[in-house]
Amino acid sequence: MNATLTYQETSISTQSKGRLVVMLYDGAIRFLRLGRQAMQNGNYAQKSAELAKARDIVFELNQSLNLQEGGALAQNLRSLYNFLWRYIGQAGIQNNPEMIDKSIRILEDLAGAWRKITQ
Repeated sequence: MNATLTYQETSISTQSKGRLVVMLYDGAIRFLRLGRQAMQNGNYAQKSAELAKARDIVFELNQSLNLQEGGALAQNLRSLYNFLWRYIGQAGIQNNPEMIDKSIRILEDLAGAWRKITQ
């Protein structure tokens, strides 16, 4: 097995749940930035692939919510994740970099809040 892959798998499996959420936000942000760059370069296949990765992360974040234990916070996050999932899809269809930027800002705000909680 590749040593880098082993390190990455070990790194992920030993993280706290809060830190994993931050890592997911960071991944979605990275994919959105790559998608935006591909959009600007006219590489629509890569744009679609990168935005799909970001949407997959948002979908997984949404699915991981415990609505019974999380109460209003979990419900609010569900609404926000549903919005982001649709919004990122629309950004790709419309080739709208401003929509991607807005999605990035939302995810950066969420990541920042989680960083404060998990410190």
